[in-house]
Parts: sequence; structure tokens; C-alpha cells
Amino acid sequence: MKKVVTFGELMLRLAPEGYLRFVQSEKFEATFGGAEANVAVSLANYGVDAAFVSKLPKHEIGQMAVNSLRKFGVDTSKIVRGGERVGIYYCEKGASQRPSKVIYDRAYAAIAMADPADFDWDAILEGVEWFHFTGITPALSDNMATITEQALKAAKARGITVSCDLNYRKKLWSKEKAGEVMGKLCTYVDYCIANEEDAKDVFGIEADNTDIYGGKLDRDGYISVAKKLTDRFGFKGVAITLRESKSANDNDWSAMLYTEGTAYFSKKYSMHIVDRVGGGDSFGAGLIYSLVNDFAPQRTIEFAVAASCLKHSIEGDYNMMSVAEVENLAGGDASGRVQR
Repeated sequence: MKKVVTFGELMLRLAPEGYLRFVQSEKFEATFGGAEANVAVSLANYGVDAAFVSKLPKHEIGQMAVNSLRKFGVDTSKIVRGGERVGIYYCEKGASQRPSKVIYDRAYAAIAMADPADFDWDAILEGVEWFHFTGITPALSDNMATITEQALKAAKARGITVSCDLNYRKKLWSKEKAGEVMGKLCTYVDYCIANEEDAKDVFGIEADNTDIYGGKLDRDGYISVAKKLTDRFGFKGVAITLRESKSANDNDWSAMLYTEGTAYFSKKYSMHIVDRVGGGDSFGAGLIYSLVNDFAPQRTIEFAVAASCLKHSIEGDYNMMSVAEVENLAGGDASGRVQR
């Protein structure tokens, strides 16, 4: 079985019940999530040997975070234990024309305060075939940018395939800083994942004739974006998710995979959203699963989009779908009829 390692932050997620606003809530539901951890959970659910690497405190909340991964079969043996804080994010679900809202309380979290000496990449990457990170990880601190680069250098020295979801977060760093750091890190990347905004925010590359707020997307514009990214960094593939937002609850969802000079577009799904957090991570996991199993490009993008479409129906960060369920949707059964 091929082994995949993901590297990043795992946070405590606190959310009001249902569609209550923060100011209405008297209690929060506590779960865990984080971009790279979400990918690891999806991959473990698909039967992949998936390991998550991070730093978490030794106290009980840190152990809760570790346990949230273990129960899905994620290898947590390479998580460094130490530091004082588990990062927190508060998530308020949007409805109709009211958008969802996320508030971070992650400053001085254990992973953000990590030191390069905390991670033995020779040991962590032993027997690994794929390494995944997102733009969130190097944005956590200057040290984390350094540690991420060390991980990538070690991965490339071993011939490990590397994927990156650009995942620009304006609350963590500026566009200028993101462009500078990610420009260096992407030279080690084989497969790049982005959404409608990331390539523009990080590298100033945007699609023509596209209005993400008005719901207008142009295919040729995204092919141009993928080609420009490939020309700059030499990526083997660029995957771009295409979200057409009608409201907080209703989106159209599709994606494109650009590889070897050809663009492959998935079918489009009209989604009624239960929880959109983790949607992009489930897409990344579907893409990685397909590529490590040598799926053809069209099958790859169809599987990744179907996996992500299904995640939007699930509460919490983690995608709780099996390969068979994803394949069923990708194969054309979008009826939602009861399975008996």
C-alpha cells in the first residue's frame, strides 16, 4: 500500500448548533479539523496508508485532537508532542444570503511555535511515496515556512511526489508575503491545487471573463491560469476547483485538471450545502487517491469532484465517505435515493 504523509495544523473547531449566530449561542459543539488533517482522514477512509504530521500539546486537549484522527485509522505516530496550545477556530454556518463566518484563535499554537529540530524528516519520510501540504502551514510562522521548505527538500531528495493546495488565508499573511514564500516552495511541488481566487491572490494570475461573486466562470480563462502556473513552476498537474455560489446554501461545483497540455473538466453538481468547511480538502484527497492509484485524468477529476460534492453534505471538517460511495456518484447516480 502506498504511504501518504500530510503536514500541517490540527485545530479545535467550536461551532454553534445548527444555523445559530455566534451572538445567539449559549453552547458550542467541539470537533477537530485542519486542512492537511482533513486530507489524511479522507485518504484513510479510502484505505490509503495515511500519516499526519504536526505538533500538539501533551495535555488532554492535545490528546483529544490526536484521538480524532486515530479513530479513522490515520497514523499519528509522527506527531510531535509539546507546546502549550491547540489552535482554535470558531465556525458560524451561513444560510441563504448570509455567508458563513470563521474566527481564528490560533496564535502561539504548538505547531506555530515549532522549531526545525522538532521534525526528523529522514524518519518521517521513510517509505513514503506522497507528501501533501497547503499554503496555510508556512503561513503560521516564519519558522513553519522554514520547516516546510526543509520537508520539501527532504521529500524531493527521496523522489517523493509533492502536492500543495495554495489555500491562501488573508488572516494569516499578506498577498505579498504569500507570493514570496509560496513562490519558493512551489518549485518543489508536482501537483498544485487551487480555487478561483488562490492563483490571483498568491501569484497575481487570474482567469479572464470570470466573476466569482456573480457566479460567472469561463473555462478558457482557467485553462490559461493552469498553463501559466505550469509554465512558471513546471507542475505535472494543476487542479482548479470551480465554485459557482448562488447562496450560502446552494452552489454549483465542478473542477478542472490540467496535465500534459490538456484540460479535463468534470461534470457539474448542484449542491445544497450542509457544511462547506473541508470541501476543498476532500477534493485534494480525492485527487491524491486517484493519482496514487494511476487513474486516467478524466477519471481522476471526476472522482475528486464527486468526493468533494459528497463532503458538502456532511457536518464537520472530516469527509466520512467510502470509495464505493464516491464511485457511485462519479458514475452518475446523483439521485440521493434511499439505499436499501
